[in-house]
Amino acid sequence: MDELVRAIEATLFASATPLTVDELQEHVGEGDIEAALGKLAADYEARGIELVERGGRWHFQTAPDLAHLLRRTREEPRRLSRAATETLAIIAYHEPVSRAEIEAIRGVQISKGTLDVLMEAGWVRTAGRREGPGRPLLYATTAEFLAHFGLSSRRDLPGIDDLKAAGLLDPLDEGEFQLRLDDADAESEELESVDEED
Repeated sequence: MDELVRAIEATLFASATPLTVDELQEHVGEGDIEAALGKLAADYEARGIELVERGGRWHFQTAPDLAHLLRRTREEPRRLSRAATETLAIIAYHEPVSRAEIEAIRGVQISKGTLDVLMEAGWVRTAGRREGPGRPLLYATTAEFLAHFGLSSRRDLPGIDDLKAAGLLDPLDEGEFQLRLDDADAESEELESVDEED
């Protein structure tokens, strides 16, 4: 193979953008660039990649009949909303759980879209119906949930001590919770003393 053809091949291969004949000449120097490009194009004609000219610029591209091999479905990472993250945690720790129970734990209503996102991701499934008034649907996590988060079972979910150690639970929350319990105890004692007086 002629040195000029090799130089053009290397230049086109390394170039991030298609190059014109003049740009190639700046890189490889003097010579019959067009004849070398024709020889190179003929050499690559029946291969997996080919040398093509588009709008006066030359570049290598995948052979059109092999393009289907290179197409991949690209998964876009999706960030879960805070509501979806909280809902997923509740389902994981309390499954099987109904929508009403999720809402009671979260303290706010959840939109149907939140559960739909989790089900579409393959992390949550319906797990039957609760025997009771209205027979509400129950939700549970899936094997895909365990696989995605690297868990062998739900027992591998982090406990409160693990979450505190990772800094995910604020130590102040526990103190605030204890204050609320103390306040509630004081209120119930006051109510009991008022009831005794009556």
